[in-house]
Amino acid sequence: MMVTPLFIGGIGMQEVLLIVLVVLLFFGGKKIPELMKGIGKGVRSFKEGMNNVEKEIDEIKDIEQKG
Repeated sequence: MMVTPLFIGGIGMQEVLLIVLVVLLFFGGKKIPELMKGIGKGVRSFKEGMNNVEKEIDEIKDIEQKG
């Protein structure tokens, strides 16, 4: 079974396990949940920012259509 995300061309299960092992060695078992929590907060903040930009664009379009 090959995992083929769009941004990486054809990595297999062995490569994924190697990456997980390296991350585990660098950060340790106790730091990984904190790291994932930080990544989650960053993604949530990014999505909120994108939603705000979309709302502002929609408001500008509505004002232009009315005026």
